[in-house]
Amino acid sequence: MTHTQDEVAGLVLAAGGGRRLGGRPKALLAHRGRPLVEHAVGVLRAAGCERVHVVLGAQADVVRERADLSGCVLVDNPDWEQGMGTSLRAGLDSLVGTGARAALVSLVDQPGIGAEAVTRVRAAYRDEASLVSAAYNGVRGHPVLFGAAHWAGIAATATGDRGARAYLKAHEGAITLVECGDVAQAYDIDTEADLGHLE
Repeated sequence: MTHTQDEVAGLVLAAGGGRRLGGRPKALLAHRGRPLVEHAVGVLRAAGCERVHVVLGAQADVVRERADLSGCVLVDNPDWEQGMGTSLRAGLDSLVGTGARAALVSLVDQPGIGAEAVTRVRAAYRDEASLVSAAYNGVRGHPVLFGAAHWAGIAATATGDRGARAYLKAHEGAITLVECGDVAQAYDIDTEADLGHLE
């Protein structure tokens, strides 16, 4: 195991309630016969993240029951209805003190982003000051990698559904963009129409 595998932890944000999907938690949407959250964890593992934390919110108990998340650290976000920012904060908080020096953050509802893209982003990790983002035709997207030096600043500015957007905008010059448009599709599963992306 290389040292970077210890240092870069995977963080899946899977707390959303799927408001525009009739209130079906995104973590539980079926993809290839299994809950979407299992797929998201599998992608991070395939990309080399040994430690994976999963932030749960909507119907967390049902997700725990139905999804095989063995080996993951499950983090409850009681404030999930306030938006993704609260999940990002909860997830980063859960990584403090684990020895992780960076968090590779993925969203549960982006199954078009596979291990190849995630591996590229992880490979750009250098140290705790790293800020790395996947890009699709030059446009910043997910996953993103936050070195531990940035966690407090991100947590302080992560509000509502904005997550790390404000922080990244303020530190644009420090971000390493990794083009992934050739190996991944960055769609979200937000509406009924998007469900066609699932298999």
